[in-house]
Amino acid sequence: MELAYIPSPSHGVLHLGPIPLRGYAFCIIIGVFLAVWLGNKRWIARGGRSGTVADIAVWAVPFGLVGGRLYHVITDYELYFSEGRDWVDAFKVWQGGLGIWGAIALGALGAWIGCRRRGIPLPAWADAVAPGIAFAQACGRWGNWFNQELYGKPTDVPWALHITSSTDGRVPGYYHPTFLYESLWCVGVGFLVIWADRRFKLGHGRAFALYVAAYCVGRGWIEYMRVDDAHHILGLRLNDWTAMVVFLLAVAYIVISSRLRPGREEIVEPGAAEDTPAEGDASASADDAADDKADDKAEGKSEAEAAGDRTGGKAESDAGASGDTDESVDLGKESATGSAEPEPSDSTGSASAAESEEESGAGTVARDEAGSAKKS
Repeated sequence: MELAYIPSPSHGVLHLGPIPLRGYAFCIIIGVFLAVWLGNKRWIARGGRSGTVADIAVWAVPFGLVGGRLYHVITDYELYFSEGRDWVDAFKVWQGGLGIWGAIALGALGAWIGCRRRGIPLPAWADAVAPGIAFAQACGRWGNWFNQELYGKPTDVPWALHITSSTDGRVPGYYHPTFLYESLWCVGVGFLVIWADRRFKLGHGRAFALYVAAYCVGRGWIEYMRVDDAHHILGLRLNDWTAMVVFLLAVAYIVISSRLRPGREEIVEPGAAEDTPAEGDASASADDAADDKADDKAEGKSEAEAAGDRTGGKAESDAGASGDTDESVDLGKESATGSAEPEPSDSTGSASAAESEEESGAGTVARDEAGSAKKS
């Protein structure tokens, strides 16, 4: 008897009247929104416009869904085109079956079309959305839990997945939850890309290549644990070979790209830099308006405060005027005292001048009298 395990949902769809709400579809939709949200934040941080990631995702997501389904149908064609199978089931995406390799390949084609229409480089856009894609895969893998599919070998670990469905040859029991392993691995890959991008300033598609290489490492050992039907080549599952080949290509791209185009793109979206000053001016205008409003509030004092300010100002003015008057009076007194008490040198000079005038006058009288006597 198992003491602990991960239960499987009894069914993967809820019906809201005639409308089916499928858990698998919800997981994919949540993943897409998460990837676009995070990619938009990273794109803006790198100098792009808000909304560009979503505009290009309109092209990338449908192409990715078609590519993922094509890869699954081609590699597991016996599930749809063998005897006793209905080929119409190949179009029933909600029943599960999306190959990540086809989703990335064809999704890149859709992204290239969107980037070309916007005039931006595809590698820069891919670097921005790389960690978001990893987180989207982490969410999407929970769709396999709703469908009770893609589990691993039988196990008795406490976190074993309890499979209860017997549809399509399933055997109820306890198995490794490979969907959970891959989900956690994808979360780790997303954070790895974010860290490496900040630490080494990855550019020209190298952040996306790192995501691909890191995902392939995890997919290799997780794929080896799975027990669902798959084609084998030299004893290994087809997806194991695919993971090894894609890993080598991703590593080779990182090495060659770092030598040919080191560093990071300075401009990721032409014309986006011209929008920045306008946004800055708008922010500055808003700040100025806020400052003006604050000044108006500061100036809008009550009448009592204004009267108090005027009274205080008048008192200071009167005190200043009184002080000036006192200083003027003191100066006037000093001037008057100086005039009433002349210096001794001036008095002596005046007396000498008076005596000289008296002597001159006496001499003139004596000459006149002598002249009169001589004539007589």
